[in-house]
Amino acid sequence: MDYEKFHQITFYVMYGVIAIAITVIVERLIFYAVNLRHAAELTAAMPREIECLTDLPQPLINRDSVGAQAVREMLDVRHLLAEPGDVEDLSEAIYIAMKAKLVSRLWILDTVVTAAPLLGLLGTIFGIIDTFSVLAQSGISDPSAVSKGIGTALFATALGIGIAVFGLVFYNLFNEKVSRIDDYLKILLLRAGTRSGRQNGKPL
Repeated sequence: MDYEKFHQITFYVMYGVIAIAITVIVERLIFYAVNLRHAAELTAAMPREIECLTDLPQPLINRDSVGAQAVREMLDVRHLLAEPGDVEDLSEAIYIAMKAKLVSRLWILDTVVTAAPLLGLLGTIFGIIDTFSVLAQSGISDPSAVSKGIGTALFATALGIGIAVFGLVFYNLFNEKVSRIDDYLKILLLRAGTRSGRQNGKPL
């Protein structure tokens, strides 16, 4: 069995994992930065009680962000609901749908953090087995070559751990961003679910 080939394959797999992780990180960084800013602006502009979409600044409510989507969905359907419990159920359903968008793709980073050290360890095992196989065939005629082989094998573990630490930093950062957007989302849905007590601009 060609353990050297398996050793090299693990490196290629880890390089692919790095590329996937960086792609997800860049996409999520942009997504969370935009949505966090939009949610903060919409919360600041939104009154505590609201009757319809026209009560809100149109440039804010028409954005394609989770906060704006949640408010639009709530206000589009709320007038059809008579019972307070129905409004709460609608709010919870919208919240769950928006939360799914917030945590989308984070499972990929979670998998990278978990799998990268294991891939590195697997690469190290293959490298060490290959080194000892060479020793068994030719003996210790060149100690420096043996040291180089062991060093290359251990580099796989170091690379796997490095990938995991890199992914973990951004995974925790993104969870913090999700928590902050989540708080804004709850406030927006709460305000959107509260009637202002007006009809056609007049108090009821």
